[in-house]
Amino acid sequence: GEKRRILIEIMDFLKTERLVLRNLMPQDADVMFDYRNNEICSRYQKGQTKDYAKFAKMIERRRADVLSVEAPFMVAVALKETNEIIGEIVVKPKGDTIELGYTFSYRYHRCRYAFEALTALIAQLHQMAPDRAFISFVEPQNIASMGLLRKLGYRDMGYVPEIESQMFGKWTKADEEKKRDGEEKEGARITGEKDKTLLQSSVLTNDGTGYNIIVR
Repeated sequence: GEKRRILIEIMDFLKTERLVLRNLMPQDADVMFDYRNNEICSRYQKGQTKDYAKFAKMIERRRADVLSVEAPFMVAVALKETNEIIGEIVVKPKGDTIELGYTFSYRYHRCRYAFEALTALIAQLHQMAPDRAFISFVEPQNIASMGLLRKLGYRDMGYVPEIESQMFGKWTKADEEKKRDGEEKEGARITGEKDKTLLQSSVLTNDGTGYNIIVR
């Protein structure tokens, strides 16, 4: 009754037209194991857990995560009608940046689910922390993911050779400088000192969800 209603409200971070962004649940392990071990999804993922037993441990560790701009958390993206997980988003706030990483099941590619989920989550996080820069890292061969980030308003900020990835940013210092100067040109050149620092001070760690770029 009332207790169950409260638990459901706590578990659901956000809802969109077709999706619910919620905490991970034990029953998500089967689906995550399927898509994380599928070549379509796994070829661009570095350091992600693919072992079933490790999935169970990760879910247990992350199932009580809360929406936050101060601490890392993991979000399950599920279909609203069935509550079946179709992907996950990892959010890693650090200093004056918020990094997002994501994996969506190959079974639901080209359905605009990733765009729908990330649009809602990014908007919520930006409202909570309007002064933070948002960043994501993508392998140069992952054309679809880079296209998604551009649709979300991210800008290609350059190549990070240490992790062989392109860095994309939104609401960065360079973006704000361009707005103030009336410039709306796209490009991969980093024009702000703060953006240069994002690239130069990146440190690589691995927590099982994938590579985490910590900005110092």
